[in-house]
Amino acid sequence: MKDEQWQMLLDVIQGREVRPLPVGFIIDSPWLPGWCGMTIVDYFTSDALWMAAHWKALREFPEICFLPGFWSEYGMCTEPSAFGARCRWPENEFPFAEKVIPSMEQLGDLAKPDPRTDGLLPFVLKRWQHNLPEMRKEGYELRFAVARGPLNIASFLAGTTEFMMAVKLNPDEVHRLLETVTSFLLDWLEVQVQAFPTIQGIFLLDDVVGFLRESDFQAFALPYLKRIYQAFPFPVKFFHNDAKGATTAKYLDEIGINLFNFSYQHSLVDMRQWAGPSVTLLGNIPPRDVLARGTAEEVLQAAQTALAPLADRRRLILSCGGGMPPEAPTENIRALLQAAGR
Repeated sequence: MKDEQWQMLLDVIQGREVRPLPVGFIIDSPWLPGWCGMTIVDYFTSDALWMAAHWKALREFPEICFLPGFWSEYGMCTEPSAFGARCRWPENEFPFAEKVIPSMEQLGDLAKPDPRTDGLLPFVLKRWQHNLPEMRKEGYELRFAVARGPLNIASFLAGTTEFMMAVKLNPDEVHRLLETVTSFLLDWLEVQVQAFPTIQGIFLLDDVVGFLRESDFQAFALPYLKRIYQAFPFPVKFFHNDAKGATTAKYLDEIGINLFNFSYQHSLVDMRQWAGPSVTLLGNIPPRDVLARGTAEEVLQAAQTALAPLADRRRLILSCGGGMPPEAPTENIRALLQAAGR
């Protein structure tokens, strides 16, 4: 992210009016490879292709704030790989990390990995280190430490169904697992911050928090998210949950989150009411059915409909309800820019 883009993000988060309305997207492996005409495995395994994909997006859409920017990741295999998960890599499908915990009774037995040496994490760091000089020649810096959230990782390690059952049947073991994963995440984020001193934001992605009823959210999500977000005194604390988000929204201030990307099923008006006035909202048109599969006119109409009820458009970045979806075409992205007056 360039200095002027970072300053714009800070201005929005601090409640200053920014015109035209900012547009931002989370971009990563589900969208970039296909949009650039390469396979997902090629994108993951080639520094040159990974960089080419990011440069293409940045040069095609200089008006857009791409988040987190030059994201070095290996899909959902990134963090589970450090715990020993077997990772599957189809040529042009999303990679998948198999569970490593055989039974609910063993949830708490997992050892904490070292993010400096384990799994794919050293490759994440090296990709950034190898390509940072080229980024800096064009005025870009790394601004975010990024990770999947504690419940997201735990659900891959245990299996999503098994993990959700264990919340009710084996709560003590679930807490032990979440303690291990949270401690690991604090280490992993700190390793990124130490490696790249320009980082001034953290970004977690965790849809599993949206599967919990409020009492379970309070017990199994809230304390661990608070520990992570409050460990870093950064001006930008970004969270993505595009599952159900009403419960999550009520606790964003308490957790310390000030930038929230949420499900398209929640309107901007409702989310503003739930999250309060101090949280910047990133959204909110349907990603798959409108941004990827709709026409440019349908994208424009959806954005106008979403924005129409909002008298106050401070602390708002126009986007979709989730990450950039696979197959989102260039003309539809330009239609969203048009809706923002850009």
